[in-house]
Amino acid sequence: MTELCPCGSDKSFSLCCENHINQTQLPLTAEQLMRSRYSAYVLKNSKYIAQTYASIKQAENSIDDIKEWAEQTTWLSLEVVSTDYSDNRYHFVEFVAKYLVENEVWQMHEKSRFVQEQETWRYLDGDVRAHKLIKKVSRNEDCPCLSKRKFKRCCMRN
Repeated sequence: MTELCPCGSDKSFSLCCENHINQTQLPLTAEQLMRSRYSAYVLKNSKYIAQTYASIKQAENSIDDIKEWAEQTTWLSLEVVSTDYSDNRYHFVEFVAKYLVENEVWQMHEKSRFVQEQETWRYLDGDVRAHKLIKKVSRNEDCPCLSKRKFKRCCMRN
């Protein structure tokens, strides 16, 4: 059975985000870039995330800072709410992502702004619409990563 891409598409990872993350194929749209960045967070690939920031934002987002954030989080799901390509200068992708930090499940709703630099899409910034704690997970609950194991035997960190 082929593993589905972490970005929530109905495609396999090898046919979706893997080629972007491995940089064998450039994302053709802002949505493809956003999905591949999410998958890179799941895979804790801080180098790809840093490289896909717009050039004016790269100095603000070091690989070490990205790596530290990625190591603290377990990304659970991504839902693309909408895309907006009507602006000639910027493209927008609105999404909702859920992630786990320690024993807390968080939800972030953001409208991200992307720009093309040398014909390559880059993440510029985002307007966080909501960022909220969804729930605290107890040791004996099913793990929020949907592994069908108990939290204490799966994603719980000691």
